[in-house]
Amino acid sequence: MPMLLDHDFDPAKALAEFERTCGDAGAVVSFLGRVRAEGGVETLELQSYPGVTEEGIRAAIQAAQSRWPLSAVKVIHRIGRMRPGAPIVLVMTAAKHRRAAFEACDFLMDYLKTEAIFWKRQTGAQGTQWIEPRAEDYEDKNRWSRT
Repeated sequence: MPMLLDHDFDPAKALAEFERTCGDAGAVVSFLGRVRAEGGVETLELQSYPGVTEEGIRAAIQAAQSRWPLSAVKVIHRIGRMRPGAPIVLVMTAAKHRRAAFEACDFLMDYLKTEAIFWKRQTGAQGTQWIEPRAEDYEDKNRWSRT
């Protein structure tokens, strides 16, 4: 289930722990998102709505589990202030076959990018600005309603 963390985490350790919970899954897929340094970003800050953000992620995980035959799913997401290179999100899915694991991981990332309740603000040479999802993020998410 989802974990919101206000401190750094070790993606390799988290993935190793997840793999131990996957039983006889033939496929384990993970996606790691990190803070980009592009545009002179010095910090990225994510805020959540406690309780509501986690419930939305849980509902997205349940939707993925009902759509694909998954053996295991885990989402780790950072909140708080982070510097370039820091891990923000780790989505891990396991299934008997690769296609289900890949698609479920992609589906969950599309949810996190567009629907999860996070407020994102970056600070850098240009000052501080709020970040909204891009049009491409919504296009990616909308393809799940067509399939």
